[in-house]
Amino acid sequence: MRPAGLSGSLRTLGALAVAGALAFAPASPATATTPVTTPVATSVAASAPSPSRPVTAGTEVAISPVDLNGPAISTVKVTVTNAGPERMRGLKVTFGGPVGWAVQPSAVEVDGVLAPGASAVASFRIQVPEPRAGFTVRTFTATATYRGGDGAGSATATRTQRSGTPLPNLAAAYNNVGVTDESDTRPGDYDGEGNSFSAQKLADAGLRPGEPVTALGATLRWPDVPSGTRNNVSAAGQAVALSGKGSRLVLLGSGVTSGASGTVTVYYTDGTSGTGVIGFPNWSFDPANAHGATLVASSDGRNRPSGYGNAGIAYRVFAHSVPLDPAKQVEFVVLPANGNVHVFDMAIAP
Repeated sequence: MRPAGLSGSLRTLGALAVAGALAFAPASPATATTPVTTPVATSVAASAPSPSRPVTAGTEVAISPVDLNGPAISTVKVTVTNAGPERMRGLKVTFGGPVGWAVQPSAVEVDGVLAPGASAVASFRIQVPEPRAGFTVRTFTATATYRGGDGAGSATATRTQRSGTPLPNLAAAYNNVGVTDESDTRPGDYDGEGNSFSAQKLADAGLRPGEPVTALGATLRWPDVPSGTRNNVSAAGQAVALSGKGSRLVLLGSGVTSGASGTVTVYYTDGTSGTGVIGFPNWSFDPANAHGATLVASSDGRNRPSGYGNAGIAYRVFAHSVPLDPAKQVEFVVLPANGNVHVFDMAIAP
């Protein structure tokens, strides 16, 4: 029986200058030959940006660190280890990165067999764009399909790498004036039409600057800033530092339009992450439990550019939550990429 090897040859990777970006020549399912190695560790070294975590037991898949210093073509190596009791045949490895990042080749096929405990390394080249300003999290995925081995037929691993630094707190992300004083309503623009909550009416409903707000088991605080200044986040995927352990992450906010929902991603200090979908009803008229939200406070009327108005109509604030792994320490939170979601505070419930 001949030893396993990676078949085929890698097509030339063309670098074409198009508007200052790098472009690939067409991809083909092949790569340079890499011999089978002895068993290798499936976890990334401590100096790597983040761990590459095997998702399934038995067959182990690990992704090497990706050089994000673009624009450039980075080489990425995917190591597949046959940790099953049987010989592995028909091994095929695919690799992908963020949407729009071209990868070549499209797949690597291993010719021959992998004995139990043996490994193969597949090489890929990925187009890395120029770094973006601010904080970003990039996710890379590798999948191996095969026959034999552990009998599962496939195994997948992901690697996340970060660039930049999360904002230190939610106040650093404030980008919207949602509350004004009835004596000066002009700075407000909560809904994109110059309207805002009335500070006086919110106080009547129990929401006062800097004071605690209890919702869904968490203790939050109403923004401690003067009326007429930025006091909430119109969500756009901002990454915000948050530390603690608990059962759930609670967000205090309200919606603009009936489409105020999106995915919250929680990152833990061990490099893992979790997600949950949250949503808030429109600040007025929508059912109070839309998107699964919980009503926190209801104020009478709102401030318009011309002054206070719409008396008798409720303008409301809600809470929603996503589950946490209670055994893990939260490091930071990425808000939904939906500007209709407005967040006044967030906290961890025990």
